[in-house]
Amino acid sequence: MVLWFWEWFADPAQWSGPAGIPVRLAEHLGYSGLALLLSALIAVPVGLLTGHTGRGGFLTVSVANFARALPTIGVLMLVVLAAGIGLLPVMAALVALAVPPILVNTHEGVRGVDPRARDAARGMGMRERHVLLRLEVPVALPLILLGLRTAAIQVVSTATIAAYVGIGGLGRFIVDGQARQRFEMVVGGALLVVALAVFVIVVFAALRRALVAPGLRQSKAR
Repeated sequence: MVLWFWEWFADPAQWSGPAGIPVRLAEHLGYSGLALLLSALIAVPVGLLTGHTGRGGFLTVSVANFARALPTIGVLMLVVLAAGIGLLPVMAALVALAVPPILVNTHEGVRGVDPRARDAARGMGMRERHVLLRLEVPVALPLILLGLRTAAIQVVSTATIAAYVGIGGLGRFIVDGQARQRFEMVVGGALLVVALAVFVIVVFAALRRALVAPGLRQSKAR
C-alpha cells in the first residue's frame, strides 16, 4: 500500500490540471470549512444560550444526541431526492453531522462553570451578557474547542461523500479509483484524507494553546 501510494503521489500528472491533488484538496477544504462555519454559527449561539440560562438544555442535548444517530449518507440521499444534485445536499449532511458535538460541548462547558463564580460576578454588578462573555465563555473554551475539533475531524473525514453526488474533493480519488479499479488512487485519496484529519488535530492543539488560559489548560489536563 505504501508503494502504491508513493507511485501515485509522486506522479507529476497528479499535481496539475482540474483533477490534480491541489485542486481536489482546495475543494475538500472549501466544503469542510463552509460546513464547519455554518455548524458553528448554528450550534455555538444555541449552546451558549441554553448553557447560560439553563432553559431548554435537556431538549437541546436530546435532539443533538438524536441527530448523532442519523446516517450521514442517508441524510445526503434524502436531500438529493428533495433538492437534486449539488452543493446543498452535501452541506446539509455535513452540517447535520457537525452540529451535535459543537452544541453539546458548548452547552455542557457553560453549564459546568462554578455557580459560585457566577454569583460573585453578578455580585460585582456584571450584567448577564458580561457574565457570559467574560466569565463563562473563557472557562468553557476548552470544551467548546473540543467540540469544534471533533466536528472538524468528522467533517473532513466525511466530506468524501461529496464525490457520490458529483462534487469534487479528495473523495473523487476514492470513487474514481474504485470505478477504474485503480487501487493506488483509492489508497492515495484515503491517506490524503487521513493526513488532513491529523493536520486538523494539530491546528486545534495550537488554537487551544493560544486561546485557553494556562491555568485552565493545566486543570483540564489533570
